[in-house]
Amino acid sequence: MKFLARLLSLNILVLSVFILNSSYAEVDNLRYQSPLSGRYASDEMSYLFSPQNKHSNWRKVWVALAKAEKDLGLKITDAQINELESHVNDIDFKVAGEYEIKFKHDVMAHIHAYADQCPAAAPIIHLGATSCLITDNADIITIKAALNVLQKRLLILIGQLSDVAMTNKDLPCLAFTHFQTAQPTTVGKRMCLWLQDFLLDLNDLNYRLEKLQFLGLKGATGTQASFLELLEGDHEKVKTLENKFAEYLDIKHIFPISGQTYTRKQDVQVLDILAGIAVSAHKMATDIRLLAHLKEVEEPFGKNQVGSSAMPYKRNPMKCERICGLSRLVIANAENPKYTAATQWFERTLDDSSNRRFSISEAFLLVDSILNLLINVTDGIVVYPKVIENHLKKELPFLATENILMEAVKKGGNRQDIHEKIRQHSVEVLTKIKDEGIEENNLLELIADDDEIPLSLEEIEKALDITNFIGRAPQQVEDFVTEYINPILGCFKIDFQAKVEINV
Repeated sequence: MKFLARLLSLNILVLSVFILNSSYAEVDNLRYQSPLSGRYASDEMSYLFSPQNKHSNWRKVWVALAKAEKDLGLKITDAQINELESHVNDIDFKVAGEYEIKFKHDVMAHIHAYADQCPAAAPIIHLGATSCLITDNADIITIKAALNVLQKRLLILIGQLSDVAMTNKDLPCLAFTHFQTAQPTTVGKRMCLWLQDFLLDLNDLNYRLEKLQFLGLKGATGTQASFLELLEGDHEKVKTLENKFAEYLDIKHIFPISGQTYTRKQDVQVLDILAGIAVSAHKMATDIRLLAHLKEVEEPFGKNQVGSSAMPYKRNPMKCERICGLSRLVIANAENPKYTAATQWFERTLDDSSNRRFSISEAFLLVDSILNLLINVTDGIVVYPKVIENHLKKELPFLATENILMEAVKKGGNRQDIHEKIRQHSVEVLTKIKDEGIEENNLLELIADDDEIPLSLEEIEKALDITNFIGRAPQQVEDFVTEYINPILGCFKIDFQAKVEINV
């Protein structure tokens, strides 16, 4: 045991020396790095949850608080406000880190770091505030911005997917129930199943974005006692102070009631929307993976892309597989904020803080990654009409049996007798296909040669017109896109042809 302990100590020593003598890039490779920020999520979303943006938002909240307090007559000067505003973005993280080591409190650390840069304003920074006043309001600023990014991603996806659906609205294909052959549909109609799910997600996201509520100015236990003290017991001034604060941060809605924090139920509502997007994404990506196996539809495949290190011919649907993998993580993690909200004792407990640092940021980064992948897949999706047609031809004789039965009855046949004869022939052909592995389907010939079924082969083949099997699928696509999708897309001014960069 002593030998093992000495060996371990030696390894740690060697590693420490290596780190001290290495460049920062080399050291980074010795530390865990989240695949979300380094591999999957966009720079745009990663920035929103970066230390820079987080703490700049803290400072914006401090500035808004100071402005509102000045408006209500507290002794705060324009010079102090200007000083605070001039240092909103130039944060000295090294100094803040040193303060946090000393105080073991991140908000206090950044108050002192801000005060060092703003000596004239130092006395009025954080006046009347609690830590959660700063962090909670700043969190909602970030969440609002992140929802706006996802809204843009969803709109691009819906726009591209509706175009692809319209392009393929008339292309007949086999439909599947239980992943068994069912009555035909069209490729475009199937895509509308995906499209409708994302439209529901967009509606949910738009609603939550519109109704998002900030903490406002509530104080240590939500009673606003500190602000009532600052404003000498004037309740109306306290209400005005909060309204002024909201105006400076362009806030529409504030929770009327809170403890020390805004209710964590709102985090549940936000992450449920993200989980809903993940559910829709998983469904679409799974369908494409199954269709790739059938060789009917594929995700885009790069010129130099390698499907397998062992099997050169492989064209694995790796983007859709990644979408499914990331989506499962979002869906599973959506349960987490429910526990956080459920276990906030009375006016608050601090066990939410460490948890929320991961749960909220990673959920947004994951969904950002998922939507970027979906946009990339949809933009380059490949449809193989000939393969789809061949699959349809092999199954169409079985699918046409009901139509054949109806035609035979019209010509005077007995419905029950003909049904039994067609059933017998169908079982015979299906058994032969399965037992002998043949692809030829001669069901129609067997039916035509049966003297008890009053139809010729020519009459039977007339019943095989594929337009008789797809119902209103093409019209449903047109109606859905025209009546439901286009009006939504018309409300937003964004580039629906925007490309996304997928690194791996």
